[in-house]
Amino acid sequence: MKLNRKLWISTIACVITGNFVFTSLHAQENGAVEEFLEKPLEIHGNFSVNAQYYNEDSTIGAPKVPEQMLTNGFANVIITKGVFSAGVRYESYRNPVLGFDPRYKGSGFPYRYLQFKQDGLDVTAGNFYEQFGTGLILRAYEERDLGVDNAFDGIRVKYSTKFGVYVKGLIAKQRYFFNLGPGIVRGVDGLVVMNELIKPFEDSKFKVKVGGSLVSKYQEDDNPNYKLPENVASMAGRLNLSYEGFSFLGEYAYKMNDPSSDNGFLYNPGQALYLSGTYSQRGLGINVSAKSIDNMSYRSDRNEGLNNLLISYNPALTKQHTYNLAATLYPYASQLTGEVAYQADVVYKIKKGSALGGKYGTTLIVNAAKSFGLDSTHVNDLTTTRQGYTTNFFTPGQTEYYQDINVTVERKMVKWFKLKAMYMNLMANNDILKYGGLNGSWSGKIYADIAVLDLLFKLNSKHSIRTEIQGLWSKQDMGDWGTFIAEYTFSPHFFVAIMDQYNYGNPIEANQIHYPYGSVGYTNKSNRISIGYGRQKAGLFCVGGVCRVVPASNGLTISVTSSF
Repeated sequence: MKLNRKLWISTIACVITGNFVFTSLHAQENGAVEEFLEKPLEIHGNFSVNAQYYNEDSTIGAPKVPEQMLTNGFANVIITKGVFSAGVRYESYRNPVLGFDPRYKGSGFPYRYLQFKQDGLDVTAGNFYEQFGTGLILRAYEERDLGVDNAFDGIRVKYSTKFGVYVKGLIAKQRYFFNLGPGIVRGVDGLVVMNELIKPFEDSKFKVKVGGSLVSKYQEDDNPNYKLPENVASMAGRLNLSYEGFSFLGEYAYKMNDPSSDNGFLYNPGQALYLSGTYSQRGLGINVSAKSIDNMSYRSDRNEGLNNLLISYNPALTKQHTYNLAATLYPYASQLTGEVAYQADVVYKIKKGSALGGKYGTTLIVNAAKSFGLDSTHVNDLTTTRQGYTTNFFTPGQTEYYQDINVTVERKMVKWFKLKAMYMNLMANNDILKYGGLNGSWSGKIYADIAVLDLLFKLNSKHSIRTEIQGLWSKQDMGDWGTFIAEYTFSPHFFVAIMDQYNYGNPIEANQIHYPYGSVGYTNKSNRISIGYGRQKAGLFCVGGVCRVVPASNGLTISVTSSF
């Protein structure tokens, strides 16, 4: 059959984007091809570059950078036409900015895919991200600011029935910088929506979902000291219930013995339990969650560390703070080998017009989180079964890892002025979390109180000024800190901001240092350009309990982003 011009152009576009070739297209017999011809060709994507020029600064420990300027950049292009879509991402690290793994050095196309969707069937060939349940045994995702990208490279098939049953399966390797890890990951996940499966309950307010997952990884045993399992299976089951304002989610996961560098090559099995309950009604929201993780580090390369080649995801049960001092000085990093954690959130909106609510209403947010080590007993069997320890599952041990109790009040005082205030009480066990700092590594627990006052002044419909005054008080580690931020916005295009983070209470006088930083930015529709200059302190940068170390730096930062 002779391809017409329209089909030829569309096919060429998909070949260029995904390195895939469509062959044997029979339009008379294939509805997918007919839809492919009829639907318009759409091209979307985005672009980002982050360049940093570095100055050596011995005062804050900022190193000399031989290249002087380092750059991270990427561009995504996605083409869709009918039931087909294809995409490619080009990445360039010349060389990676400080804090990113130097193995990202270079350029290439680490992400490309072709996808087909029709009549409930969804097939992806190439790279993709995926999550089973809450991610306890499988989650592939990208967190670009952390340098995390464990994308799969292989085949994924999903199928959605018309009677409430959803299944998906995959077989793939994982991204390892510009290469692939050695292990092969295979998995299948199923979800049954009972209200869709059982027609008499279709309109019931009581909703029930039941799911289960099975994941296995294969890696050759190349260890000369131990006989290691080459196939390691894990399984999980989950239940989701909801009724009007109430909902419950619970998932339990079990992993067969998986000796690795994370656990010192012990042969314990692993297990995890995650529980979450919520209640919401007008003006009130409550969430309570708990988890227990024991030896659930699960990687497609048993010899790797940090955030590399993780198959599973261990969520942190702590609030994801956005204010400078709370977010950057002592954030919590999830402990892969084991922890027991609890968290509770309450959001209450006081009615408008009441004595406490004021003219515009007041929002009160209370959050509390605490993490412990496992209740475990050491076993001296390293020359025999190599179990290493026994645990009482879901029972917190005596070692406290982290505590965060915080209260936030938000209130619009008048039409042009809005106030937000936050107080946080913190405990972080530095023997476990190992923050470091200019004073060296503090031994034991760090206690701190943090207060934030966030003020927004709306001058008119386009002009606004926002200021933050923050303080951290501690008798341990680096002592007291203060942060001041002022930001002027001329909507919709311009902003100017200044910040100074000051370690005024450091017990070592030479380390009582200012970290000033200024930035300007311009936004026009989907294009954004920002330029900043100043100091950045060394520390941890975390998202969702996953962290990377950010070294001290002094210099110029240029960021350009766009989408189309």
